[in-house]
Amino acid sequence: MGSILIVTEIQNGAIREASFELASVARALSEANGKPVKSLVVGSGVGDLASDFASKGGGDTLVVDDALAANYSVDVQSAAIQAAVAAADADVVLVSNTPTGWDVAPRIAAALDAAFVSDCFKIEAEGDSLQFYRRIFNGKINAHLSSSAPKIVATMQPGAVAAFEGPSEGGTEALAVDLSGVGAKFVEVKAAEATGIDLTKADVIVSGGRGVGAPEKFPEVIQPLADALGGAMGASRPVVDAGWLPHPYQVGSSGQVVSPKLYVACGISGAIQHLVGMKSSNFIIAINKDPDAPIFEVADIGVVADLFEVVPALTAAVLAAKG
Repeated sequence: MGSILIVTEIQNGAIREASFELASVARALSEANGKPVKSLVVGSGVGDLASDFASKGGGDTLVVDDALAANYSVDVQSAAIQAAVAAADADVVLVSNTPTGWDVAPRIAAALDAAFVSDCFKIEAEGDSLQFYRRIFNGKINAHLSSSAPKIVATMQPGAVAAFEGPSEGGTEALAVDLSGVGAKFVEVKAAEATGIDLTKADVIVSGGRGVGAPEKFPEVIQPLADALGGAMGASRPVVDAGWLPHPYQVGSSGQVVSPKLYVACGISGAIQHLVGMKSSNFIIAINKDPDAPIFEVADIGVVADLFEVVPALTAAVLAAKG
C-alpha cells in the first residue's frame, strides 16, 4: 500500500512551521487513501523534537540522530531520506518548498527514479491517484497535474495550508544510516541581516496597495491599524516595486504566501498575483473605493469606501474596545 513520508526541516533548534503544514497535507491525504503517515527527523540530539512532531501530526517518526547531521548537508539529508523511504515503504514524499527543499527534493526524486512536482499550493487524493496544484506564469495560471508514477516527490509551498494542530498517535524509531562517506562538509552558517518581518507567522496582517497613495501614508494609516490589532503590516507588489516598502512586506506569488486568521486589504485592487498569496486567510476584509475590484471576490466582508475614512475610524474603534 505504501506510505506518505514527511521530510521535516529543523531551523534554529526547532522544527519549522512548514513541516507541521506538511502534516496537515499528509493527514488529509491519509484520510482519503488510507496510507499511513510517517515522518523523518534528521539532526543531532533531536530525540525530543522527533517525539513532539510524532504526537502533533507526524505519526511514526524515523530519527537519524548523528553528530554529522548537526548542520544541514545535502549529502547527509539525501542519504537519510533515501534510507527512510526504504524503511517506511514510502511512495509519496512531501518536502517543504524552502531553500533546503529546493536543494534536496530534486536529488531525491532523481535517486528514486520518482516523479517530481514542485511548489504545490494544494495536493488532493482522487481515487487511487494524487492531484497536484501549482501556479505557473508568475501566478497567473493554476496548473493541475496528476501522476501515474509508482513514487512521487512533491514540495509544498509554505503558508499554503494551516499547520496541523491536533494530537496524533505515533512513536519514534532510530534509523541507522552510514554517513561516514558523505562528500559535503559543513563549514559555517552566514545569516543575512534581518529586514522586515516574517509575515507567514502573523495572525493578523493589514496590507496596503497603490490606493494608499504615497509611502508616508503607510506609517500614518496602515501601520496604526496593524498595531492596534496586534498584527503586522503588508503590501502589494506595486507598492514594493515603487520603493514605498521593502520586499519582505510583499504579499503575493512573488512575495510571501500567507494565511493569517485575519487579513485586511486596504486600497488593493486584487491582481491575481496578490490573491494567490492571501486568499487562504481565515477571514478577509477588503476596503476599496472601486466596487468592481477583484479583491471583493475573495473577501468575507467588503467595504466600498475611502480607506482614509474607514481605516482611521476602524483603528480608533479597536483602540477604544481595548480600553
